[in-house]
Amino acid sequence: MCTFRNGFAKDGVFLAKENAAEKIGPGHRVGHLMVISDSGERKNGYVVWNCRCDCGKEIKLDRRTLQRETVTDCGCLTKIKPGQRDISGQRFGKLTAQYCTQKRDRSGSYYWHCICDCGGEVDASLHQLQTGCRKSCGCLSHPPLKQFVGRRFGQLTVTAYAGKKNGMHQWTCLCDCGNETVVGQSLLQSGKTKSCGCIRETVGRDHLKLVAGTSVTMLETVHRHPNAANVSGHTGVYLNRKVQKWCAQIGFQGKTYYLGSYDRKEDAVKARLRGEEIHERFLDWYYREYLPGQAVKSRQKSD
Repeated sequence: MCTFRNGFAKDGVFLAKENAAEKIGPGHRVGHLMVISDSGERKNGYVVWNCRCDCGKEIKLDRRTLQRETVTDCGCLTKIKPGQRDISGQRFGKLTAQYCTQKRDRSGSYYWHCICDCGGEVDASLHQLQTGCRKSCGCLSHPPLKQFVGRRFGQLTVTAYAGKKNGMHQWTCLCDCGNETVVGQSLLQSGKTKSCGCIRETVGRDHLKLVAGTSVTMLETVHRHPNAANVSGHTGVYLNRKVQKWCAQIGFQGKTYYLGSYDRKEDAVKARLRGEEIHERFLDWYYREYLPGQAVKSRQKSD
């Protein structure tokens, strides 16, 4: 056993760490990074070095990160930000991590897009993968995971799978009123949940003022409170996280009409506003036929 200034070592293990620490300095390379100079900063007691990437961009990394070689470029070649763990290609149960998304869970853990052995795809947070909470796209789940994306249940249209909570599969749904909500799979199948809650399930047809297969009450509610509880801030506009595009849709007479997907939210909002003309024409017709004079008041308010 040999003694060194920082303690003891056996079979030269400690000595190897000492030598590795001494190697970090100007000119040292880690992947596409070249150590330039000491930044004068410290992180958890470790020296923070100025490093230059082969692309020309400079970043700061502490000695421990450089020794472990967990970061090999400034981010120009990988989608992993400095300090994040790269798990691309690693397996977790039946899932193989592909790439890191920009979405985070409540704890700040990034979501990774994964491919399941069955061919399914799913986004799972790093925490879920590391702790074993997610081992498949849902094909191993009990009860079985249904293919609900795109299906309608009452006034809800399923847009994405939202994971499992309390033993129940959860689905992200877009209501005809424009609000986004998460509903349990069994609640959708049984019909117990048919909307985001904007209209009470127990109200009768008379209260809804159903005319020509359209709820006048619902249209009036949407126009009076268009942004309530809507994630995008605009009724009928939502972000499709799978393709990272803003989508617009509108419901009328029991059907949902897709108005297109756009790179900018502003364009999706414009498409939704154009689509709302069908609501305005219907309400104007209803007021003329059933409530004379109401159409004029409605136009005055909008003006």
